Amino acid sequence: MNRPVRRTVHASHPAVPFLFIFLLGPLTASEAGQTQPTRILTLEEALELAQSRSEQMVIAQAGIDRADGELVRARSELFPQLSGSASYDRALASEFSGIFDTPAAAPCPPFVANPSGSVDERLGELERAVDCGATGAPEPGIGDFEDLPFGRENTYRFNLSFSQNLFSGGRIGARTAIANAGQQTAAITLASTRAQLLLDVVRAYYDAALSERLLVIAEASHEQADATYRQAQLMFQAGSQPEFELLRAQVTRDNLRPGIIRSRADRDIAMLRLKQLLDMPRSERVTLSAPLEGDTLPPPASFAAGVILASEIEIPEIDRAPVRQAETSVRQSEAAVDVARAQRFPTISLTSSYGDVAYPSGAFPSVADFRRNWTIGAIVQVPILTGGRLRAEEAIARADTRIAEAQLQQARELALLDTQSAYEELRASVASWQASAGTVQQAERAYEIAELRYREGVSTQLELNDSRLLLVQAQATRATAGRDLQVARARVALLPDLPLGTTGATTLQMATTPGTQTPQQQTLVPTTPVIRATGAQDVAGRGGRQ
Repeated sequence: MNRPVRRTVHASHPAVPFLFIFLLGPLTASEAGQTQPTRILTLEEALELAQSRSEQMVIAQAGIDRADGELVRARSELFPQLSGSASYDRALASEFSGIFDTPAAAPCPPFVANPSGSVDERLGELERAVDCGATGAPEPGIGDFEDLPFGRENTYRFNLSFSQNLFSGGRIGARTAIANAGQQTAAITLASTRAQLLLDVVRAYYDAALSERLLVIAEASHEQADATYRQAQLMFQAGSQPEFELLRAQVTRDNLRPGIIRSRADRDIAMLRLKQLLDMPRSERVTLSAPLEGDTLPPPASFAAGVILASEIEIPEIDRAPVRQAETSVRQSEAAVDVARAQRFPTISLTSSYGDVAYPSGAFPSVADFRRNWTIGAIVQVPILTGGRLRAEEAIARADTRIAEAQLQQARELALLDTQSAYEELRASVASWQASAGTVQQAERAYEIAELRYREGVSTQLELNDSRLLLVQAQATRATAGRDLQVARARVALLPDLPLGTTGATTLQMATTPGTQTPQQQTLVPTTPVIRATGAQDVAGRGGRQ
């Protein structure tokens, strides 16, 4: 009675609008996070997201850029090389400091010629002036050393160096061939990485779709068992059935709950795996648009052009990416042999050096202070004694070539086997899909009849449970066959660029049986399959007896 009164009082208060906005804002944001719209994700959208966000694609593309750089670096040795340099040196102390300075002497009167004096007087005055240095003439050679660079405090140098390879014995051409083969290998790696990524996304997508479908089957089986339990409870209360039948129905229903929990967890794991491949937030709600049942199951649009639908078509010869990579590896090894052999030949290069140097008397030079150095020459290098290094490097290169040739032959054999297995798997998937056609409708009809017979009291609960198990088996088999068919189609379409050893199926580990089975039947009934979040997975079933 007090709560309506409080609401009336607060609603009439003038601060209510502001308080309402303040409180409603966080609440609305919280509810918006809980009621986040569900995104319908198609396979084509998933493939586009994976290619644009994958770190592996970034790494493979970086490999392309690296191979291009290696090719440019190898070709650069064919062109002239020109480099420049500039330097400045400041002498803090020099061994030439003061070496050419005139020693200090006692001052003496200057030389005065007296034409009127006698010869002896004039010769004596001349000898005196010469002895004390009063004549003004420097010692021989002293003025020549004053302009030399020895001991100068500042030195400026500007140099240009030029070189051009004239003969390398084939070494540059062989290195260019290695770089070309590396560029082709990088392109093949990019295509192979893309194909493997697309196949992984297809697997994860249909694994998540299959796990969602198996969860729906498990929940539907639990609802059927719960309806049977309620009916048995009514019949027990009416006295038409014993307590044993009621307990049997209750145990059958309760035994299905762990399977639902397991299926729900496996669905979440498979969805997380898909989101991880697509780099999507874990909290984003996603619904997959991938029907696995129905009368027809067209191949994914992204792979329809490369899929063989008829199982009787002859297996074609496919140029597989691993074989192309092995062929480029052989070419690289052969070029490496040429590089090792080219080291035995002399190398000839043309060189030239141009430079200006200045030794100014002050801090900064003038144009007149610079002196020029310019040389041109040729360099010939010939290996004379290497201690067996060149012979060893050539032997190593030839051994690597033999290894690459053997690996190429092995890759061809494995590629043929892998191609045949992929097409055989596609044929088996097509046959399984065709064999499961109509089974679900027949099992549903059989369960409806069994349910009616049980409700009318003309059959037992064992017959109803058996019909439910057959229905679950048919639904799970049909969904699994649809998933395997779509993945096998994608694998065949991507086969030219896929690495060897890729499988197209998923490991389906059977969990709790969504129903009961009588000891009199003694048959293996497939239980509810669950998806394990693994990389490459195979289809396997495990049944149980009760």
